[in-house]
Amino acid sequence: MIGYIQKLIDKIKKSEKGQGMVEYALIIAFVAAIAIFVLNGKLGTAIDNAFNQASSAVNSATNGATAWQNGSGNGGDGGTGN
Repeated sequence: MIGYIQKLIDKIKKSEKGQGMVEYALIIAFVAAIAIFVLNGKLGTAIDNAFNQASSAVNSATNGATAWQNGSGNGGDGGTGN
């Protein structure tokens, strides 16, 4: 009986090596997918679009604040904030 349990434990230990190989294969597949995505230029385009949208939002906020300070914003209070 003890011999059977020892063989079972040894078998479980060996199966963990296979699990590690699967994990490494998944990591390699993930890195390969990222590399393909980057090499196709989609990542650069996505980053460029994100920065352009952020720049547009900052410009819009700046223009709105300038208009408000000059009294030409909504409410026309001359920048007093009232």
